[in-house]
Amino acid sequence: MGKIPTSRIDKLLSSMGYGSRSEIARMAKRGGITLDAANLRDVTKRVPITPDLSARVEIDGEALDPVAGIVILMNKPLGMTCSHKEDGSLVYDILPERWNRRAPAISTIGRLDKQTSGLLLLTDDGGLLHRIISPKRHVTKIYRAKLARPLDGTEGDLFASGQVMLEGEDRPLAPAELQVVSETEALLSVTEGRYHQVRRMFAATGNRVEKLHRERIGGLSLPDDMAPGEWKLLCEEEVALIFR
Repeated sequence: MGKIPTSRIDKLLSSMGYGSRSEIARMAKRGGITLDAANLRDVTKRVPITPDLSARVEIDGEALDPVAGIVILMNKPLGMTCSHKEDGSLVYDILPERWNRRAPAISTIGRLDKQTSGLLLLTDDGGLLHRIISPKRHVTKIYRAKLARPLDGTEGDLFASGQVMLEGEDRPLAPAELQVVSETEALLSVTEGRYHQVRRMFAATGNRVEKLHRERIGGLSLPDDMAPGEWKLLCEEEVALIFR
């Protein structure tokens, strides 16, 4: 077993977005930090970085945020963006403000465009992020698409063929599975994450996506009772569902 890493309290809390080191020191001085239910005055104290730290430390009476490997499931609303380069409100604005100051930073695992809603994952775990988006992992994403015109019945075989070429690209798409819901609605399962892929796939058949919602990533589904804009932290068992 490897040696458990440690960190100074002030450095740790600052990296988690709770404030600068001087602000952390002032917080401790006024009794705002407890460790094992006792007021912690010396923020230079080193603590082991273990999963139980969130249960041992309280900030102003609230449990410490997860220290590292935070994974968030969000029901992304329409009209919000995943990129700081785009105009408009960001999905990060929904999260606690201090989380935007965490280091490593929290990032979306892939993106949903402004007019796409549904299951969005965010994490500060770079290794997990790359495992999920890697084409080698073949993690399936399922989208519900409402279309401008009725399906003509050829789309399923076409998408499954592995021969669809999107405009401006030089390699075909991996096979994808289409499940028809109605004349103008379908579920599409893809294992890649190319730019506006689902919209471009239907455009290649002469159709147009009017509404797009991601329902599942791997074996992890968006909860039926999670309203747009709501989010929750995932436990290890829920994260493992992604790879099933």
